[in-house]
Parts: sequence; C-alpha cells; structure tokens
Amino acid sequence: MKQSYTFLQQALPLCLGLGLLILAPVTAQDAKLLARAHTMADKLEPKVIEWRRDFHQHPELGNRETRTAKKIAAHLKALGMEVQTGVAHTGVVGILKGGKPGPVVALRADIDGLPVTERVDLPFASKAKSTYNGQKVGVMHACGHDTHIAMLMGAAEILAGMQKDLKGTVKFIFQPAEEGSPIGEEGGAALMVKEGVLDKGPKPEVIFGLHINSQTEVGTIKYTPEGTMASADIFRIKVKGKQVHGAYPWSGVDPIVVSAQIINGLQTIISRQTELPEAAAVITVGSIHGGVRNNIIPEEVLLEGTIRALNVDMQKKLHEKLTLTATKIAESGGAVAEVQIIPQTPVTYNDPKLTEKMLPTLQAVAGPDKVVLAKAVTGAEDFAFYQEKIPGLFLFVGGMAKGKKPEEVAPHHTPDFFIDESGMKLGVKTLTSLTLNYMESKGKK
Repeated sequence: MKQSYTFLQQALPLCLGLGLLILAPVTAQDAKLLARAHTMADKLEPKVIEWRRDFHQHPELGNRETRTAKKIAAHLKALGMEVQTGVAHTGVVGILKGGKPGPVVALRADIDGLPVTERVDLPFASKAKSTYNGQKVGVMHACGHDTHIAMLMGAAEILAGMQKDLKGTVKFIFQPAEEGSPIGEEGGAALMVKEGVLDKGPKPEVIFGLHINSQTEVGTIKYTPEGTMASADIFRIKVKGKQVHGAYPWSGVDPIVVSAQIINGLQTIISRQTELPEAAAVITVGSIHGGVRNNIIPEEVLLEGTIRALNVDMQKKLHEKLTLTATKIAESGGAVAEVQIIPQTPVTYNDPKLTEKMLPTLQAVAGPDKVVLAKAVTGAEDFAFYQEKIPGLFLFVGGMAKGKKPEEVAPHHTPDFFIDESGMKLGVKTLTSLTLNYMESKGKK
C-alpha cells in the first residue's frame, strides 16, 4: 500500500499555471477560487498569529475552555455563520452554507491546554494557573492547540469570504478536552459525537483535521494512509496477596514481588508475542502503588498503564494477552490479579481512498517534495472518534524553524515546547484547499 502512495507522489503531473496539483482539470473559476484563497491566507497571516498569541497567553484545561470558546464563537458569528455553543461542555460549532449545492465538509480543531508550567521566554508566555485532579498546576498550550484554533479561525474567515462561490457546506468543529476530561467527566471528541455533532444539522460526509508538530520543519506536511496514530487504552491490575510481617515473607503472599514479575511478563508480550513488523505496539506501566512501611508486606498492589496499537486486531490481542499474563503470573505466585482495561481512544485511521484522493491537493499547497509519507506514531488522538463514523484525513504540519534538527527542539507536552508561527500559514492553506478541492471533486463526479 505504501509503495503505491510513493509512486503516486512521484508520478502525478503539475498544473504549472497556478502551481496546483490536481487529479482532474479545474475550471478557470475554480482555479481562481483556489488562488484567491491562498492570497487571502497570505494577507491573513498577521491576524492568525495575533489570535494564536492570545490563546497561548490564556490557555484553559479540558472542559473549562470558557474564554476560548467565547472568542471562537464571536469570530464565527461575526462571519455570519450559524453558531452552536456549549457542545460537549465548551465546544463550538460553526455552519457555513455555500451559495451552491454540494457536500458537507467538516473541519476540526482542538482547543484545550495542558497542566504544564511554561518555561519558554516569550512576551506572550502563559502565566495561567488552575487545578487539575485536585492539584494546583500551571497551564500551557504545550501541544499546539492554540495554533490549531487560530488556523481554523483563519480558514473560516477565508471560506466565509467566498461563501457565494462555495459548492457545499462547511462545518467548523472547535472541540474541547482532546487531552482528556477531568476525572468523573465525559468530554472530547467522544462526547461531541455522542451529542450529535456529525448527525444533527447538516451531516458531513468527510472530516479533515491537522496537528502542528514542533519537530517537523516549517513548510512540511506529513501523512500516513490507514493507521496513523495508535489506539490508547488504560489498564489497571490489582494484585492481591496476603499481608504479613516483612521478616516472615513465607507466612504470606507478597504482591510486590508478584507485581514485579507481572511487569516483566507484560514486556514479553511486546518483545516475544507481538508481530512488530506488522505494526508498532506498546505496553507501558506508568504507576505502581503498594505498601506503607518498610517492614510490612502489603495486602495488595495497584499497577496502572497504557496499551497502544495501530490496528484493531492487534489491540484486541494485546488486551487478551495482558489479561492472561497478569492473571497466570499472579496465580503462579499464590496471588490473585484483577485486570481492568478501559478503552480510551481508537486508532486514528486515515481512510485510504480519501487520502489518495486528497494527496494532490497537499502536494499543490506545500510542493511535492514537502509532502512526506510518514511512519505511524504510537501517540493517540481522539480525532479517531470522528473517523469511526465518517471517512477522515488527519495530517501533521511543520512547526519547527528551518535549519533546526528534531533532537535540538523540545517535544510536545513539555515546559519548553515551542512553535515557529510561520508554519501556521501552510495549515490555513491546507484546510481551505482540502475543502475547496473536495467540493470541486464531488461536483465533477
């Protein structure tokens, strides 16, 4: 499959007049529309940067993005859109009905920040504080969601400016809580889907989303057909033993030793029982809790961690093997293991036909040499919940300054995370071009 995409990258012709790469000839009017959108994106760049800096300076945690949502809604209303607020707590949805009949296209941006204290020396650095799971924390847009909001707001302004020429409807989805909801609350894409964002009102037939990346050079687009980001499931293993004095371990059952054996056993699932050439997979134990005193063997230990897979079959196998490994190792040591697996996020799956169809658009926007067929990653994205319902395409755009190397810059979710704002213009152009070209292709069909 990947070889065919590489061939497609090399073989498709360029339409030199506008530098646009297309699967079928466009009319003069359609070509003018695309050129107009790109010109508008160039002129709008300072405003997009201004929006991004405002959101960066005032980040809000998941399900608490009230200021952010208010600013987004005001912008969409000023563009003359039908606007829905309070979707999945703080989500905002804007509906732009074009002047001509055509498909409904959804565009999505996530809007929440993270419980991270910013360390970057910027005039618009975040000083925000909040409470996360009962702890006082700093708040930062440490994953680039501020840029996602600004880019989609820019795309909204451009598309609204050519409303009468649009061959269809655009649904702008500004989604809260992509990074997860507070304990005990629902949120994110799963709740938006549950509340009908893809069913109520105009029903989109496709959805596009993108993520800026601090370790990808500005001007670059990365894409992966099929599984592009992993599923993410939480597991909890409660190991029950028999409490006893630490001086007499033979009189009880030590759940700490059993837990250590289980942790080692879980790693053999990946290294010895999983077909890694098929796709990457990860099992990580992230926390261990047990015991209160140095000379008391406790009654139980709690292990918590994450399971990552890049296809549904592998995900199912990992669940089964984790349960079997934990329970049998505990049994061999005279203990009992209670395993709980909590599904969190499905595989982010780029529809292959949609990916192939829109690849020429990406090459037209960035240039063929700047559109990179990338390997899948084991991070997770709740954009996957939309893709379970309708075909979707999720992309990465570069946010690393030119001349830098990935190992030299801070990764996402860290206090030193930094984005080169010049990368946002490509994101705006990508969102608008995907929308216009998809509408045009459906009209031809």
